[in-house]
Amino acid sequence: MQLPAYSRTQCFHAFAQAYREAHGDDVLTLRQELSIDQDVSALIHELAARDQHPLLLCENVRGCRVPVASNVFASRTRLARLFGVEPAGLHQAYQQRANRPIPPRVVEHGPVLEQVVEGDAVDLHELPMLRHFETDRGPYVTNALIIAEDRTTGVANLSYHRSMLHSRNELATSLHSRGDLWRMLQQAAGRGEALPVAMVIGTHPMVNLAASARVPYGCDERAIAGGLLGQALDVVATPRHGILVPAHAEFVLEGTIDASARADEGPFGEFTGYSSSRSTNNVLHVDAILQRRDAWLVDIAGGASAEHLNLARLPREAEMTEKLRARFPAVKALHYPTSGTHFHCYVSLEARRDGEARQVLLALLGWDPYVKTAVAVDADVDITRDDQVLWAMATHFQPHRDLFVVDGLPGSALDPSSSADGTTSRMGVDATRGSQFDGVRARIGEAALARAQAVLARFGREP
Repeated sequence: MQLPAYSRTQCFHAFAQAYREAHGDDVLTLRQELSIDQDVSALIHELAARDQHPLLLCENVRGCRVPVASNVFASRTRLARLFGVEPAGLHQAYQQRANRPIPPRVVEHGPVLEQVVEGDAVDLHELPMLRHFETDRGPYVTNALIIAEDRTTGVANLSYHRSMLHSRNELATSLHSRGDLWRMLQQAAGRGEALPVAMVIGTHPMVNLAASARVPYGCDERAIAGGLLGQALDVVATPRHGILVPAHAEFVLEGTIDASARADEGPFGEFTGYSSSRSTNNVLHVDAILQRRDAWLVDIAGGASAEHLNLARLPREAEMTEKLRARFPAVKALHYPTSGTHFHCYVSLEARRDGEARQVLLALLGWDPYVKTAVAVDADVDITRDDQVLWAMATHFQPHRDLFVVDGLPGSALDPSSSADGTTSRMGVDATRGSQFDGVRARIGEAALARAQAVLARFGREP
């Protein structure tokens, strides 16, 4: 399926303009003055309380010299539109494109090279940042997408790391995931070197989604971005270390991370909904700032916001759905609810025999290192609705029979309930009916429902 116009560009500005033209009711443009201190977060919070998740464009944020875009990933409908599908087809569309990577294309020039500041001229006090929560240590870059390249293969790793101002030319950041970037940093330290990196702040949403992909070391997320875009990602070389970065990025900070350098960082409002001071306290020394002349600050709403969670969970859901269905054809759908941050997962299936739901739950809890509680329900339960999953648990689940717990497994470093050694326990809940279930679900006939809808339509109460 062909991507819509706003997904066939690599420029965030072009994306935002084309999306606003196509779906103006899903974009909120604010021209009144806002404060750099929590106002954008407060707006997103209040909109979410009304079950509204528009793309937010703030043209006048006091203390920020550029316009601010945020809440891009807060809506699953908007994510589905990126791929030209309905929400039900989002997982398949993402995985199909992610599984067809296209290597990046090196170009000589790009908008991000329009303004370049290097060396002593670097002053990070000029870099726009927002304060997201009253409990944050200060303003943060939440859309800090760090790129590092394997010096032997040239293959890059892209990953997100919260970052705050430490000095004129240094950011304090956390590599709390201890993933591939951490591995590359330790390899550099073993050679007695600092690790060259580039921090991208603001790019096309498809590039952001690619950076969230869960892929093995040696798989270049820039190629996954190409697969999602359906075209090679245009990249330019940074001036100091030649790291290939998106040519249409808003800002790029080029520099190094020295494994021996430390700086206090945090607390920061994390995806758990808690303010976290857990951090590796690394330091990014910035040698050059690259930016577009008309740069925007593309922010990611922090905390347990729908945007923060969606950006990470869409690739996880897509990957887990593909893996589970390949092994267990009975699996129909998978959902990571906002209410469970990254720690809960719901799976629906049409079990062919008793025990199959438990087998699916074991696979899910073993494959996904973040999930602590997995709930299996029948295919007629809408797993995108917490109330329906809770109803299934209330009416199908017997704790003595349908629950199991596995202890002593590695968990998320940001889980405030995890043990001191970082381990956690995981729980599987089988809320399917099973072959011995005796009950007929109460239902209303289609004709009666149609009559009710017609009556309500007269009062302007259409669904």
